[in-house]
Amino acid sequence: MERYEINELLDAIIQGAEDRYAEILQRFQGRIFHYCYHILGNQYEAEDATQEVFIKAYRHITKYNRDFPFAAWLYKIAYHHCIDLVRKRKWLRLLPFLEAKQNLSDIEQHIENAYFSEAVYNAMITLSVEERALLILRGVEEKTYDEIALIMNKNGASLRKKFERTAAKFRAAYSPYEKGGVTHEESKRVAREY
Repeated sequence: MERYEINELLDAIIQGAEDRYAEILQRFQGRIFHYCYHILGNQYEAEDATQEVFIKAYRHITKYNRDFPFAAWLYKIAYHHCIDLVRKRKWLRLLPFLEAKQNLSDIEQHIENAYFSEAVYNAMITLSVEERALLILRGVEEKTYDEIALIMNKNGASLRKKFERTAAKFRAAYSPYEKGGVTHEESKRVAREY
């Protein structure tokens, strides 16, 4: 959706055509869900977070600055919402991410298989929430450093360097799994040493 299409859609919504908000949901919901899922590591929390992001966006739609890319605005809301969720819980101890899940739908199974292997999960939890967000926004969502800077309220030049360090840290934590037979504790040790 081009910027002018988004602006026309937003104008219609603000003027009372609330049913047109479904078009925004159709366009962005999948990407925001995947982003939240990567940050939170739990499908049900990510579904709830995605819903909350779109509720917050709807409530504050008149405050949206149209000089700011709309997708980046949504990611910024998602970023702050997920950070708040992570702060509210003891993430590493309470996350039952690898528990056996029964009766997954084909779509859920595909998401599990494509995005979250045990090796990826164990490598991701060696990163801080901010590092995970940066890695996902740049590596998975393919956002530019300027967009990421807007989302995370950071300097673009420093993000470029931080991404390189974060990617190296992730690779260091992930690479032992490629060789097989590595425990989570060994992976954390390798990432800390890096």
